[in-house]
Amino acid sequence: MDSPAANAAFAKQISVTFPLLSDMNHKMLTAYGILKGYDVQKETYEWAKRANIVIDRQGVIQHIEEGDSAVDPNSAVSVCTSLHKKEK
Repeated sequence: MDSPAANAAFAKQISVTFPLLSDMNHKMLTAYGILKGYDVQKETYEWAKRANIVIDRQGVIQHIEEGDSAVDPNSAVSVCTSLHKKEK
């Protein structure tokens, strides 16, 4: 759900050089079933469940991690690093 600028700052913070998807229009969140509605005082707000999804250059999902463990991006970074090495 974050903006491209926010994702770029996060990528820099965790020292990754591959692109992070910005999904401000919620198309991918909806497609992957990780967009959740929360009702607060008769208003519905949409939030993304915490998830790391790694998709390779061919569009194949290589890794999905959801929930509390997805807060730490290290396993997704490891998958990306391994994929990058295989492609060379």
